[in-house]
Amino acid sequence: MVEAQRDALLAAGFIVHLIAAHSDEFSASPLYPVRAAVNVATGWGLSPLEEIRRFQPDIVHVHNLFPNFSTSWLENWDGPIVATLHNFRPVCAAGTLHRDSQPCTLCPQKGSHHAVLNACYRNSVVATVPLAIRNRRGVDKDKVLSRADRILVLSSRAERLYRQAGLSLNTVQIIENFVNSSGFTPDSPLGKSWVYIGRLTEEKGIMRLLEHWPPDRSLVVYGDGPLRSSVMKSTCENVTYGGQVAREDIPQILAASSGLVFSSLWAEGAVPLTYIESLAAGRPVVAISGNAAADDILVSETGAVFDDWDQLPMALTRVDADAKNFSRRARERYDAGYGAGNWVERISEIYRDVIRERGCSDSLPIDAT
Repeated sequence: MVEAQRDALLAAGFIVHLIAAHSDEFSASPLYPVRAAVNVATGWGLSPLEEIRRFQPDIVHVHNLFPNFSTSWLENWDGPIVATLHNFRPVCAAGTLHRDSQPCTLCPQKGSHHAVLNACYRNSVVATVPLAIRNRRGVDKDKVLSRADRILVLSSRAERLYRQAGLSLNTVQIIENFVNSSGFTPDSPLGKSWVYIGRLTEEKGIMRLLEHWPPDRSLVVYGDGPLRSSVMKSTCENVTYGGQVAREDIPQILAASSGLVFSSLWAEGAVPLTYIESLAAGRPVVAISGNAAADDILVSETGAVFDDWDQLPMALTRVDADAKNFSRRARERYDAGYGAGNWVERISEIYRDVIRERGCSDSLPIDAT
């Protein structure tokens, strides 16, 4: 998503320098887990400050410092900073506010030591300790969030959960993710199979979905993750496993489908990309309640939401009965708010507001739309 935002800004005339550290490149070192843990607990780590000073930007946009970058550099950079919260890591070691198949807010409500007791990060007490140490002072003491001139959350649900966790909302704005429309064919005829596209993990609800999938409808599951073997064992005459899928293949997969099934059991820190991709493809979505995709469906009527797994067949029937109208509304919803142009226009306004509030001059494109 960060790379997509960079590309959209470049296309709109911005000059962008991306500073990134990829954990996969460091993980081969046997000392990396220890070094990452120390970084998280102390705020030490790589500093982007030298690169930032060379670039001299109008604004710095922070997406994710965990677990490789330090936070100490924030005290030594005087320019405007915007920070995006992609998940719930500042208040939850797992980043999901979800545990044991249900929502969990123990840490923000009763203390971050509960994460250690429940080994919330990668099912490891040792790996969870640094995050619990970092989060022990509460969300308002988070070094990134207390320094940022504007904090961006990616859904109304995320805003509500962060507010409940104690984050002051004076500097918070909602700006959803986007998907480039290239490759999507919303006018293509609906296919015969529903699809699931996503990680095969417990919090994504994939096993609950397979347990309750009705025998009279076809489902194709795409994705990979720790539950892959369980998913493969659950295949039957009307449920097939399509394997891991490249992002560039998603438009074609959605074009051949009846729609997307979104089964995530956690709140989702953002309106999910797979949901937005389904809208771009003009495909309706059926989702279980309690996540950001379901919230948007209820507002925009791009599909159906069910509260209990026994209601899944009814939700599918409702969408099938009026599939063309749901498909039309899906693409209309995408056009109204989830294209790259919409995002660039909104982020440009946010950047300018922050720069103006700090009394700085800017060299941003005059017309970024």
